[in-house]
Amino acid sequence: MKTRVALLFGGRSGEHEVSVRSARSVREGLEAGPFEVMPYFISAEGKWDPRPIAPEPGANPGIDVVFPVLHGTYGEDGTVQGLLELADLPYVGAGVMASAVAMDKDMMKRICRDRGLPIVEYAVLWRDDLDAGRVERALPYPMFVKPANLGSSVGISKVRNRAELETALARAAQYDRKVVVERGVPGREFECSVLGNARPEASLPCEILPSREFYDYEDKYLLDQARLQAPADVPSVTAEEIRRLAVEAYLAVGCEGMARVDFLMQNDTGQLYVNEVNTIPGFTSISMYPKMWEVSGLPFPRLVERLVELALERHAEKKATKFTR
Repeated sequence: MKTRVALLFGGRSGEHEVSVRSARSVREGLEAGPFEVMPYFISAEGKWDPRPIAPEPGANPGIDVVFPVLHGTYGEDGTVQGLLELADLPYVGAGVMASAVAMDKDMMKRICRDRGLPIVEYAVLWRDDLDAGRVERALPYPMFVKPANLGSSVGISKVRNRAELETALARAAQYDRKVVVERGVPGREFECSVLGNARPEASLPCEILPSREFYDYEDKYLLDQARLQAPADVPSVTAEEIRRLAVEAYLAVGCEGMARVDFLMQNDTGQLYVNEVNTIPGFTSISMYPKMWEVSGLPFPRLVERLVELALERHAEKKATKFTR
């Protein structure tokens, strides 16, 4: 019999449309293997089609494993993962804690810093206290302003002066109560895919060559003009350092299954910085997570099959945990 996979996609997020596109690719990859795919679409208002997953063990008998392809809030932030834990269902990707930590750019940076990993200087503001002056006293221009809990470059702005900063803070605060402001790093952008549970492996890294001033939402999904160098054209020692840092960041956050770790490299110093950890990276036809594994020798159908295997392995290991005295 084929393994029955519930594919969750859509969701209440600024990344809703990206999720729909990712799910289409994942479904095609799964259907090339020993899987029966059952789509579970969640509308932008949070309505489930055909029905919600019930938060009770044994209440979802038609599902063997869940593959969440829910980017952003209410999907990548630990909320859906909590539902799946209550339902006692195996699921692809990071657990509740790692999902929540990686989603919050402030918390992710704190944990990476505590592990001794290099991060860019940053400041945190809240929606009810968007004090541009405090940011200016802490960081030089240019800066990047981001919602703390979102991805796909939604709500992100590059700013060079007070007027742009104030506008960007207000924009980012529309997407989240918490806003992160980072020092701008003049340099190059790299990404590295990580796969595995307790003993993760990193792919060959790639370099993003934006067509705009930075790799924003339009450049990622609409313009089709950004260039992607996979594998990255860097010395082998640099590639290995990116891979090492990617695995270290993955372990620091507590990821399982998969994640894409993004990096910045400063031009004048060559310093690498861990920028973000994405626990449900894009799986569209142009997304870098599967592309990096493809150039590393792992084709798309085998990648999604391996992700399901990792989900089932983790769930089996959890069964050894006692919940009673």
